[in-house]
Amino acid sequence: MKITRHILIACALSPLIIQEVQAQKLIAEKTSVDVGRTGYQQPVTATFEFRVKGSKKVRITSVRPDCNCTTLEYPKSEQDGKFQIRMTYDARQLGHFDKQAAVMTNASSEPLYIRMSGIVLREYQDLSKNYPITMGNLLLDLNELEFDDINRGDRQQQLIHIYNSGTTVCQPNLMHLPPYLTATMVPERLGPGRSGVMTVTLNSTLLHDYGLTQSSVYLAEKPGDTVSANNEIGVSAVLLPSFMGMTAAQKQYAPKMVLSKQTVDILFNGRSKKKDVIEITNQGRTELDISSLQLFTGGLTVSLNKSKLKPGEKAVLKITALRDELKKVRTRPRILMITNDPDHAKVTITINAK
Repeated sequence: MKITRHILIACALSPLIIQEVQAQKLIAEKTSVDVGRTGYQQPVTATFEFRVKGSKKVRITSVRPDCNCTTLEYPKSEQDGKFQIRMTYDARQLGHFDKQAAVMTNASSEPLYIRMSGIVLREYQDLSKNYPITMGNLLLDLNELEFDDINRGDRQQQLIHIYNSGTTVCQPNLMHLPPYLTATMVPERLGPGRSGVMTVTLNSTLLHDYGLTQSSVYLAEKPGDTVSANNEIGVSAVLLPSFMGMTAAQKQYAPKMVLSKQTVDILFNGRSKKKDVIEITNQGRTELDISSLQLFTGGLTVSLNKSKLKPGEKAVLKITALRDELKKVRTRPRILMITNDPDHAKVTITINAK
């Protein structure tokens, strides 16, 4: 009977023992980091993100690199949330490198291994000025394509210069192209440390409406990559009405648009929104028609009290700038108007917000 009671007590305690073991666990967001390229004797660092799962704190008891060419920085105190381990390679040997370290904690008797890899070049060129935008292993010189002042029938091109900063061959391509865009990459494949040019062509005959058309395309390192905000490239196109057949005599009787100002300076001074007004006057001899009023970005709201102005008439364009929304936009905040004034078929109002 006494033996049975001990067995029952042991069985009752065993779930508690299991819970105690499972109460703390160290999880690595990523155990392997490719740091890309660095120069000879230019140390490079990989950062590893960790989080503690469970109710108990975790303490790193030791971090053991596989060679003395790497140094590691890690918190010495107990952790109960997120923390980092930084692994730095001294880059004193040319060529590819693959370094590893074992992380020992009080959460497990088994080590957790982290590794960093990359390549050391004799001459390393800083390309941050030529290619300021990073999308994975691809470096770009721009991430916004603007096709301005297009007439029906035009074919315009924009160039994106791309550099492969990784250690494997890439096949850059644009995904989710709208019908009016095509793209070609030369060369089709980029080896490590190689650059190429993506040519994006717009066919204006496939644009439906005058004024602004906006969309997004996505740059992939290889076919089938996922789409996200991290590889998004914005596209805008402005199609203008044509006045090619208008004679000089006809232009004398055309409408003439005059704005009180074409640049709006917004100073929030701690406020979340600010308003401004632009006065529009028709100084021509026939009716002015503002056929389109559009915004290039968010962060603005606009209202126009009238879109058709007889000779001598005025209209008021009210603009409201939203501070928090403007902080999120990637391109210049602008307002676009399309009119039947042959000298001002497209009018762009720039917003400078601080």
